[in-house]
Amino acid sequence: MSEQVREPVLVVSDLRAYYRTSSFGVEREVRAVDDVSLSIEANEIYGLAGESSSGKTTLIKTIAAAIQPPLEVLAGSVVFNFSDRRVDIHAVDRRELAAIRWKHLSYIMQGSMNVLNPVRRVRHSFVDFAFRHIGKPMPEFLQVVRNHLQRLHLAPDVLDAYPHQLSGGMRQRVTIALATVCRPEFIIADEPTTALDVVVQKGVLAMIHEIQRELGSSLIFVTHDMSVHANLADRLGIMYAGRLVEEGRTADVFRSPRHPYTAHLIASLPRLGDTSPKKGLDGAPPNLANPPPGCRFHPRCPRASDICRRETPPMTWLAAGHRAACFHPEPEQAA
Repeated sequence: MSEQVREPVLVVSDLRAYYRTSSFGVEREVRAVDDVSLSIEANEIYGLAGESSSGKTTLIKTIAAAIQPPLEVLAGSVVFNFSDRRVDIHAVDRRELAAIRWKHLSYIMQGSMNVLNPVRRVRHSFVDFAFRHIGKPMPEFLQVVRNHLQRLHLAPDVLDAYPHQLSGGMRQRVTIALATVCRPEFIIADEPTTALDVVVQKGVLAMIHEIQRELGSSLIFVTHDMSVHANLADRLGIMYAGRLVEEGRTADVFRSPRHPYTAHLIASLPRLGDTSPKKGLDGAPPNLANPPPGCRFHPRCPRASDICRRETPPMTWLAAGHRAACFHPEPEQAA
């Protein structure tokens, strides 16, 4: 008998999430996430890349149902297939959403001080986030937390510290421990190594990879640093101006980028022994309150033609597991 194929842990379909404001009779709409579809498999690290203001953070906030006005979901769905339930994350009530968060779905935020209360000891954050989900008496719960901290190479006495008494790297490690202590099935990491020096960044990335493999969780890892994706992600999605423009296995995307924007991002990376000057991409990302018609990259694209200015390119499969939204994709590079 053939083994049953498991559904993807996450399926995002035709998602549109806009910032919409109305003041003094003027309505404004910023199309931060516009018609994005993707799926993520069990035990997979999915990298999400793109320059600032490309819509990465808005997309993951929408996936996590961590949205507040003026952000609105206008269309599409975000469906999780957890081990014990199937959840349309925007169709559940607040009580069910609270039961899902941290136990099934957790979020490593960009800045540790956005999570840790600066006037309370670290242990109170673990109690606030995880106590109700782990469901053990307080002494046993604290022992579970201490064991988890040790597993992540953190001394248990950090529980008695205030956040300001810890270094930036230590605080970020604590937030990772906080996000994983309930052993969630899905983890979202929003640029967790921002503002950390290279040595500390390496340790934090290794810690995230280690705990993800141990838990068997799926992970969305968001960063604009392509070198981090090269070393961490199994698959890579590239966003530009609110849209997903390329997706594929990380090795395939780096070996043979098919969208001109992806090709530029990879060409800009420094390489050992390469002393040639790096050319910046002309122009700037479009204003998402008034994006250009057709392909949103066409004002900056060296391969643009009339059809690019008129029509939106669909996501098209160009090779096994590799797709791009481009009328004139880059030629495939030999392996």
